[in-house]
Amino acid sequence: MSEDFVVTDRGGIVENSHRIHAAVVDAEGRLLYALGNPMRQTLARSAAKPAQALAILEASGFDRYGFDDADLALMCASHSSEERHIARTRTMLSKVHAEETDLRCGGHPSLSETVNRSWIKQDYTPTAVCSNCSGKHVGMIAGARAIGAGVEGYHLPDHPMQALVKRTVAELCDLDAQKVEWGVDGCNLPTPAFPLDRLARIYAKLASAADRHDGGEDLSTQGAALARIFRAMARYPEMVAGEGRYCTVLMRAFDGALIGKLGADASYAIGVRASDDTRRLGADGALGISVKIEDGNLEILYAAVTELLDQLGIGSPELRKSLATFHHPSRVNTMGVATGGVSFPFKLRGPKPDGHDSRLAT
Repeated sequence: MSEDFVVTDRGGIVENSHRIHAAVVDAEGRLLYALGNPMRQTLARSAAKPAQALAILEASGFDRYGFDDADLALMCASHSSEERHIARTRTMLSKVHAEETDLRCGGHPSLSETVNRSWIKQDYTPTAVCSNCSGKHVGMIAGARAIGAGVEGYHLPDHPMQALVKRTVAELCDLDAQKVEWGVDGCNLPTPAFPLDRLARIYAKLASAADRHDGGEDLSTQGAALARIFRAMARYPEMVAGEGRYCTVLMRAFDGALIGKLGADASYAIGVRASDDTRRLGADGALGISVKIEDGNLEILYAAVTELLDQLGIGSPELRKSLATFHHPSRVNTMGVATGGVSFPFKLRGPKPDGHDSRLAT
């Protein structure tokens, strides 16, 4: 564990060390590989959105209001507030006969530098539909109405919709509801905290469901609903994040083989469908991967997640090259002179039969 850091240097001199925690599990939740403390109590933040979306589907709100898979992808999104994201949010509001004033999220600067520059030029003030979580909030409104609970206070911890979310999240984690802690997210909705390996377990279940269900069935089973969430994110990666953003680039590159989702303050989760790669790593089927950077650095998070995919051998080397700018981000000064780099002294550990840890061979 003393080596479980991502390191940045300046001229070969160590400048920063960023502690990393990670868990790799199979579809049954069995821990295959780890870094740091895979059981660290971790706020999932927006990486929990697919689990929250499942609660919406189980409230029968999805089909009642005519949402499509692109809408579902936006419910799982931390989007860039591009025009397509804002327009889809408005369309989703119209489907549930709601107004922007019903949203209990606020406007904020875009997660995209390009969008922010455009807003500054226009002297534009972002409102609730511009929130990177706007899709999730519309989904919560739909779910609240579907269960007959009303829209007022849909974001509050004691609202019946949030009670459904809490039960759903705990079930997906295979935890008693009392074992899941809850805070308030940046978008004003409750956000869960649970051991890091349980986040990986959720994503393994999403990927395993996609392996088992072909999309032809209704949403009467949890597995079919999880599969639909996986397919929506994989099919519409541009809705989950935006142009140039890591989640979108990652899912486009892997073309349906996996989904990945950012959580604020540097948590991340990936669900990988069954393949020769997952079987080589000891899983009978799908894999789930969860990562937390202790100090919340997003640039380091993306570099570390890409390094983990590399160490695990998920996808071909050529495919992973499409993530190169995230894997080894440019460290240059104002004159474009290279000043240092990012390195990864850590190696994933896997349990041996004798109880000792072994390092994943690379």
